[in-house]
Amino acid sequence: MPPRFYSSVLAPMRQSLAKVVLGAVAATCFALTVAAPAPAPAGQAPGAAARTPAAPTGPLVISSQGSFFVGGRELTSDTLSLSPKIDPHGTVTVDQMYVHYQIPQHPRRHAIVLVHGCCLTGASWETTPDGRMGWDEYFVRKGYGTYVIDQSGRGRSATNIAPINAAKMGKEPASALPDLFAAGHEGAWPLFRIGPKYPDAYPDTQFPVQASGKLWQQMVPDWQAALPNPNPTVPNLVNLAQQLKDTVLVSHSASGIYPFQAAMQSRQGISAIVAMEPAECPKPETAGAYAGIPILVVFGDHVEESPRWAPRLAACGVFIDALNNAGGKGRLMSLPAVGIHGNSHMIMQDRNNLQVADLILDWIGGVAPLH
Repeated sequence: MPPRFYSSVLAPMRQSLAKVVLGAVAATCFALTVAAPAPAPAGQAPGAAARTPAAPTGPLVISSQGSFFVGGRELTSDTLSLSPKIDPHGTVTVDQMYVHYQIPQHPRRHAIVLVHGCCLTGASWETTPDGRMGWDEYFVRKGYGTYVIDQSGRGRSATNIAPINAAKMGKEPASALPDLFAAGHEGAWPLFRIGPKYPDAYPDTQFPVQASGKLWQQMVPDWQAALPNPNPTVPNLVNLAQQLKDTVLVSHSASGIYPFQAAMQSRQGISAIVAMEPAECPKPETAGAYAGIPILVVFGDHVEESPRWAPRLAACGVFIDALNNAGGKGRLMSLPAVGIHGNSHMIMQDRNNLQVADLILDWIGGVAPLH
């Protein structure tokens, strides 16, 4: 089981580390308790934060950090290599999920697991393209043990190359090749709602357009269509939640449905679900099955201008209504409706990312202890 407090390696360092940083930490005086949002100024919608909070600048004090893998299966193949120097016969492990974590000194009850979306890796939750603090660090500073994954078949989670080699060796037809794709800049720009078409940005966009090149560097080929169904990430999330015992699953975009699918396999360890602009919400007729799990769905701006995202927002609204009618605790948070405008699909990287993070933490603080 991954450590929730501190590892045996770091434990001896804890006392000396605390002495070094105690004065600096006290000076920063950032609260570990999520405060209630301040009253909205005149003309601003209730519930909207007054401004984007300044990023904490004091030392980041943690009790432990590390990484591990969850899940995976062994695969025996005779097409593992095309090189005459490497035996193509053997057994490899595939479909596993990489997890990186940081635990603050005094963690809250709930951990947070961050699940990235299409064409990306866990890096999307880390430092923003223009160099600001990402949610992975911010949540740790707010007192939450934070776990960032790379989906199965993405980033540091291995892919299965055997079918590709089999086709190249003539052992399988070309039609057996896995379906892969990479999102081009031109298509990702309007899909991420940075602007209506590449490279034009919406006048009020919160995305740091000047750093868009750094976003492109984060993007990777997507193997989702080549993976088993359901995506191995789903049972791996089930496994992770059970290890952590008490966690909030935060998903984004194409992974938006994964926490819901995980909850259907097992609720154990899943305290709440936050779906950031999910590509899919559960069907309303299944809403009653989620009644025991607090659920928050968040959408940014310019959704109504997107023929792809507008129907998804509407469908999620129907699901949330059905959930609440079934006795559940759900909320659909449209950021423009609470007075926050210009957010792209990449909310966690937008210039006001910490403002939105605080809204999410306020929600978690309000519902998760009741679960």
